[in-house]
Amino acid sequence: MSATVRTCVGDEVRALLPALAELRVRIFADYPYLYEGDEASEREYLKVYAESEGAIVVVAEDDGAIVGASTGLPLAHEPETLRAPFVAAGLDVGSIFYGGESVLSPSHRGQRIYGRFLAAREGHARDHGFSTLTFCAVQRPADHPARPPGYVPLDAVWQHFGYVPRPDLRATMRWRDHGEPEETEKPMTFWTKAL
Repeated sequence: MSATVRTCVGDEVRALLPALAELRVRIFADYPYLYEGDEASEREYLKVYAESEGAIVVVAEDDGAIVGASTGLPLAHEPETLRAPFVAAGLDVGSIFYGGESVLSPSHRGQRIYGRFLAAREGHARDHGFSTLTFCAVQRPADHPARPPGYVPLDAVWQHFGYVPRPDLRATMRWRDHGEPEETEKPMTFWTKAL
């Protein structure tokens, strides 16, 4: 299988919202996110990438279907819960671009698409004058009951592309895991890369 990768902004993103929402709900249902999401909420969440100045969505398509996507926008446009760790550390939020999420269908993993996602986000951030790119990842305990046998986190992949874990920068996000009656807080750790 092969996929084409393209960058979308503004109205291009708006046209893709239903397909992006479906993809995110499907991929984030898996470990480590275990997200019990719905497409309506995802479409609402994704609007920020169509409406925010400097936002980007990089999509991978195969035979007309979206098989992967990577999002990003200025950290200054993110909620306070994501900005706060950087402010507390004395970092300039205005110089930081936030890589929201990267999701890729299992059928298209191992085809170097993820690297193209990261390169597109980084290029976009540099072109818009940002000096740092950051993202965060959920931290699940090693003995989590839903952890699949042989699961390998993406830490080595992120390090390969030049990202550094920042245990000093932590936040929490809330969502409902499969089987949970309500949302709970999840610890998130940031990774950064100088551009």
